[in-house]
Amino acid sequence: MTSFRKLTAAATVSLAALLTAGAASASSFAIRSGQGAEGLGMAYAGAAAGGIGMASMAWNPATITMFPGRHSNWNFTYLYASGDYQPTSPTTVMTPRGPVPIQAAGGSPLGTGNIGGDGGFIPASYSAWQLTDRLWIGMTTGAPFGLRSKPDNQVNAAQAFGRSAKVQTVNVAPTIGYKVNDWLSIGAAMQIQWFNASLKQANGIAANAAPIIIEGDTIDFGYRLGVTLTPFDGTTIGLGYRSSVRQTLDGTMRVSTGPTPTAAFPVKANLNLPDSVVFGVSQVINDQWQAHLGVEWTNWSRFRNIPVVSQLNGAPVTSLNFQYDDSWFFSAGAEYKYNRDLTLRAGIAYELSAVNDYNRQIFISDNDRLWLSAGASYQLTEKLKIDVGYTYIHVNNAKVNYTGNHPQQVVNPALRAISYTAEAEPFVHIVSAGLTYRWDNPVETVPVRPVVRKY
Repeated sequence: MTSFRKLTAAATVSLAALLTAGAASASSFAIRSGQGAEGLGMAYAGAAAGGIGMASMAWNPATITMFPGRHSNWNFTYLYASGDYQPTSPTTVMTPRGPVPIQAAGGSPLGTGNIGGDGGFIPASYSAWQLTDRLWIGMTTGAPFGLRSKPDNQVNAAQAFGRSAKVQTVNVAPTIGYKVNDWLSIGAAMQIQWFNASLKQANGIAANAAPIIIEGDTIDFGYRLGVTLTPFDGTTIGLGYRSSVRQTLDGTMRVSTGPTPTAAFPVKANLNLPDSVVFGVSQVINDQWQAHLGVEWTNWSRFRNIPVVSQLNGAPVTSLNFQYDDSWFFSAGAEYKYNRDLTLRAGIAYELSAVNDYNRQIFISDNDRLWLSAGASYQLTEKLKIDVGYTYIHVNNAKVNYTGNHPQQVVNPALRAISYTAEAEPFVHIVSAGLTYRWDNPVETVPVRPVVRKY
């Protein structure tokens, strides 16, 4: 019972902190960087194979069996993302006289300024409790999706396409793992996910244009499955699957034609968040060196058109069009055990984004990106370990092209009258610190009996 209380307390602390999460570092509004400091220092290479410590449970629940005894891990990550959209051609508005510069039509020619604000904090936690020599239970908490986008210039040439966006998630996943034999483990987790979204845009180009606001939240469910193989001594192979979560948002919409917002009316929207598959390999080279590789595919192409429907009469009031592609993440990393207590690590990764020059929106300065990571771990005591990690993400220049065929303009004829093109030079800095505590004494660990094979 004492162990259960400790496990519950660890999860509750992180759950409370997660309510502040909200900055994206992977494709679109996905968050990879908040999963753990140990993994961040190696660009999450080998995540599915347990190579990044307890945070591996977020990708592959079977990795829980790699932690004998009773452990908890807490991580606190700060992410600063910078993106500044500046027009690359004069913004125009279609009038009865033909296209005119936006300032001549009463609008602002300004760019957005930085849309990333002051960044955001992203906590995550993991706990693993060994019950028998074969069975483990645990819990993960995290924020797999999040975004905080608010331009410095609230009055700008693109305000009719978007003034701000916020996405917050809290994902709590009870986890179970089973060690089938000395070379095979399987695991599963149930995802309980709270999703909250708020999107704002201006109802026109004027400085005093009233806002259009859509907001809503929901709690829904998904699952994770995983397997780890140890075909040879020192070699671990992992494969994990995270299901889609169908989020059924209930919320409100405000549409105004004057300076004062009208009363909100209830709306609902169903969105299918992407499922993903991750593969990893971790290889011990010698007593000091270990290498890790990872590949992750995310099914963003299912995230396309999201009708927003009135709850009063069931009629569609608008549609959120994204038209995303699938994304891929490739990573490689290495660890060097400097001495008994200190481990150094580094990693590199490249991500093929779900967002491109056709579907990119003013809320997100996302594109293909290069990760450069470094970190370290230090065993402070027999029970306590500290991890630190840093990543710099170089994002390819991001362009938005609102020239009539953009997905946002296709569903809103009024927006087709505005021609806006801009480009940003985004980058991301991420720093993270983590603590891992072992609640039991190593000598008390449940022994793992060798598998007896009958011939």
